[in-house]
Amino acid sequence: MNVLFLTLLDFSTVDEKGIYTDLMREFIRGNHKVHIISPTEKRKQQPTKLIENEKYKILKLQIGNIQKTNLIEKGISTLTLESKFKQGIKEYFSDVKFDLVIYSTPPITLQKAVEYVKKRDNAKTYLLLKDIFPQNAIDLGVISNKGVKGVLYKHFKSKEKRLYKISDYIGCMSQANVDFLLKHNTEISPDSVEICPNSIEPLNVNKDVKKIRRIKDKYNIPLDRTVLIYGGNLGKPQGIDFLIECLRTNKLNDKVYFVIAGSGTEFNKLKVFFESENLNNAQLFSQLPKQDYEILANSCDVGLIFLDKRFTIPNFPSRLLSYMQASMPVLAATDKNTDIGQVIEEGGFGFWCESDTVDEFNKRLQQLCDECLRKQMGVNARLYLENNYTSKHSYEIIMNHFN
Repeated sequence: MNVLFLTLLDFSTVDEKGIYTDLMREFIRGNHKVHIISPTEKRKQQPTKLIENEKYKILKLQIGNIQKTNLIEKGISTLTLESKFKQGIKEYFSDVKFDLVIYSTPPITLQKAVEYVKKRDNAKTYLLLKDIFPQNAIDLGVISNKGVKGVLYKHFKSKEKRLYKISDYIGCMSQANVDFLLKHNTEISPDSVEICPNSIEPLNVNKDVKKIRRIKDKYNIPLDRTVLIYGGNLGKPQGIDFLIECLRTNKLNDKVYFVIAGSGTEFNKLKVFFESENLNNAQLFSQLPKQDYEILANSCDVGLIFLDKRFTIPNFPSRLLSYMQASMPVLAATDKNTDIGQVIEEGGFGFWCESDTVDEFNKRLQQLCDECLRKQMGVNARLYLENNYTSKHSYEIIMNHFN
């Protein structure tokens, strides 16, 4: 089949590790002809170009600035995305008749590009639903469904409905996502919706004792404590206020050590907290060398997941996969609408609590100071990953509609 994948991720080769590049490699292994549109923001000053490979093609499409810019520029760039993607398809892939278009949310604003290929080629369309927008923005108070902001909400809501309508199949991250989608969009046929989870091609993680000791020494992380790591986005979705409370109440806990590494809109709030509290059992990193971060992340004892308690939509962070890959138990503090906690606890590879009760978090934290329990949960995490969340699983779920 000729497959077109539309993404906002900026990459120039499918050899990179990630939930989408890993999935594309599965399609290549299946002898499909893979075409990808992966944009580059204007600030990088790289003109649009086509990268041709023996097994796949990547159109590096120049778009406006979306990340790390002001709201006006971000808004304009987002609104022009679908026209740029559509033009890129016309200009570079006019001679290709696509059988399947795969695309993920965010953003919902690729709707017209998907619609164009579907109509032109009579292609099947598969939405990887990773984000239920604009409801997630409503939950966090970023936009409103009333007043002046309500106009923006109605625009995005219309886009969302249209995207669902043109999607032949919708792959959700978990059962809670399936249930939420069907409950709030009764026009969608249940036959078109299924679980197609976040997935990766698992690497073998070598936990070399000497490497672990070296990396912890380098960053002054104690060897005799349970080390918990949070790595990734530090923005509003993560409910940083609750993370701060957890750190504050464990300020005198000499059994644990927290490593927080990431960036985002709430990073400065965390930085101010760290500077004012002068914590002895936690460190905050904005950026680490990639190799150092990977070694450090794989050397920790427990992986942390945080989600804002206000969410009504069931998020399922892909960060979970890197913890599982490293045979690491997980402690998740989230809203009660996601089923990530249920999956973690039923899989026997960690604990969950609601992200509004610090006492519950601390109870789970205390349990994870047990080394024997951690080791067993780590084994369970890796097994669960290999049995449920590999890119091969996702590939087979999608291809089941065409075999």
